[in-house]
Amino acid sequence: MTGIPEQLAAALAAERLAVLGGFHPGPDDGLPAGTGTLLMLGPNAAGFWDHFRTQPEFADDVPDPLDRWSARVIGRIAEECGGTALFPFGGPPFLPFIGWALRTGRAWQSPVGLLVHDEAGLMVSWRGALALPRRLELPAPGAKPCDSCAARPCIGACPANALHEGGYDVPLCHAHLATPEGESCMTGGCLVRRACPVSRRHDRPAAQSAFHMRAFHR
Repeated sequence: MTGIPEQLAAALAAERLAVLGGFHPGPDDGLPAGTGTLLMLGPNAAGFWDHFRTQPEFADDVPDPLDRWSARVIGRIAEECGGTALFPFGGPPFLPFIGWALRTGRAWQSPVGLLVHDEAGLMVSWRGALALPRRLELPAPGAKPCDSCAARPCIGACPANALHEGGYDVPLCHAHLATPEGESCMTGGCLVRRACPVSRRHDRPAAQSAFHMRAFHR
């Protein structure tokens, strides 16, 4: 991304994190006073899972290993660059990460309601954000991939019809995951997310998807 300081870019790359968008906040964005730029961070598809598996949080048998890793790593990076680390977990209350993601111009509501990202598709996830005092140069907003997706395979991809154009029936989703028919979602990831053509270019290892599904369906 344009304008990222070299030291920050190197620190993120070392932890296999990517900048998934950013914006210059206004007074109503709920950010720390003096924030010039907010950068939204998520896993870099290339190498993130292999990297995370080597981290102490992955093997210490304490709950929420990825959240704890994110807090430690992004917190350290924020301190090193003079910023503030913000996270989508740890509430209630929860920070407005969905609204912030939409503000970046690189994420939109998909036909099934989940956020879709210009590069990560429906596999997008945000591990945290950096509120930086400097106003960094940011690229122009991306293009919503759904606008050029004629097939829209995400619609109707849920075998339980829990995720569709009308919304997301979370109890129905959990009920399906508890059945033998839900094993494909549990071991390989949500079929709706996997159906997105952009998601396929940002594919995750099956073990990574299974890790997230176990965290969701616990």
